[in-house]
Amino acid sequence: MVTIIKTSHSIRCIFNYNENKVKEGVAECIGAGNYPADVDKLNDFAKINRFTKRLELNENTKRNSVHISLNFDPSENHSKEKLMDIVNTYMDKIGFGKQPYLVYQHHDAGHPHVHVVSVNIERYGKRIDMHHLGIRKSEPARKEIEETFGLVKAEGRRIKEQFNLQPISIGKANYGKIESKKALTNILNHVINQYKYSSLPELNAVLKQYNVLAERGGEKSRVFLANGLVYRILDEKGNPIGVPIKASDFYFKPTLKFLGEKFKKNEIRNMSDKLRVKNIINMALFNERAMPLSKLAKLLEKDGIQTVFRRSSEGLLYGITYIDLTTKNVFNGSSLGKEYSAKAIEERCGIKIVVEGKSNQIYEKLPSTELFMDDLQFQKDTLTITELVKILDLLTRTEYSSDYIPNQLKKKKSKKKRRGLSNK
Repeated sequence: MVTIIKTSHSIRCIFNYNENKVKEGVAECIGAGNYPADVDKLNDFAKINRFTKRLELNENTKRNSVHISLNFDPSENHSKEKLMDIVNTYMDKIGFGKQPYLVYQHHDAGHPHVHVVSVNIERYGKRIDMHHLGIRKSEPARKEIEETFGLVKAEGRRIKEQFNLQPISIGKANYGKIESKKALTNILNHVINQYKYSSLPELNAVLKQYNVLAERGGEKSRVFLANGLVYRILDEKGNPIGVPIKASDFYFKPTLKFLGEKFKKNEIRNMSDKLRVKNIINMALFNERAMPLSKLAKLLEKDGIQTVFRRSSEGLLYGITYIDLTTKNVFNGSSLGKEYSAKAIEERCGIKIVVEGKSNQIYEKLPSTELFMDDLQFQKDTLTITELVKILDLLTRTEYSSDYIPNQLKKKKSKKKRRGLSNK
């Protein structure tokens, strides 16, 4: 069994999330703890009112709502009675035995699991300490319950091979195949909580891999002026499709304010995580005189780095984002250093940007004369006329003239100080 505990500032959001699952036919409320009547005799008002009355006893506590999930091995198929016995035992051991709580059994995943909704305000208004609750009480309780009820033990198991904790398989959002809000909820839950990002573009770099976009709207739009945020599903070409959903409509509230806290927290990354990405990029470019960006992306992908290239409407590259699937870090190119920015990567890949007047044109650097000569077929130290023409044409180009020196190799001229009259 695996337990997950989350706190929230809104009991209504947690309650509505589970009740909506019931209305969709993918969950059912199987029991209640410390309610005046059986769960089948309670309507929605009676269920939520028990919680709100308790919260009124302590209005100073902001994160006063608790959402717990108990997850079981796919091979286990427990009856509702046994599930309630497990939940009641667990709640008692973590100090919530006397709290009001509702138990929902969900059927929308590849493994059996239940959700428990409760509050952390006791009957006399005292707040239950949630600090390190998982380590202090939940983990010991889990181990005891596994032994008592003969459950499959989660400790030491390989999650990928034997125990799947994902609520659904996370894949790309496909408009029309699954309810938009449900698809967005699962993707956002996965990406926002699993990845480390320090800006909205970095977050979007990951979300776009799942056909999702977090959007603020135009600078004069109501959403932007209200400091709001909406989430949209993208089609195969990356264009928004369907109706946007406001961030505040999701039960876990992935609003711009919420993300702002994540951005600040993730601004400081482990140096080892940054160094890993930089080393992989350097190794991919090592001993390569010229390569297209598509080849670089494939080389990085072999080491678990996804590369997102951002281009203008004219096709010019203006940004690069690296997504490390191993450490779940997202880095904008410039945040790793100037040599990993879009412009620098183009130069390191052998792509030279030539500016003529107001228009920009991109050319890939041609192979060096040495490589070109190696490719020619020499027969008895003689060259054909066609081969001679190719060599002469190559040697007379500006890029390969003898006085051509790349910008990065040019030495800056030292300015000589003029001696004044006072020095004579």
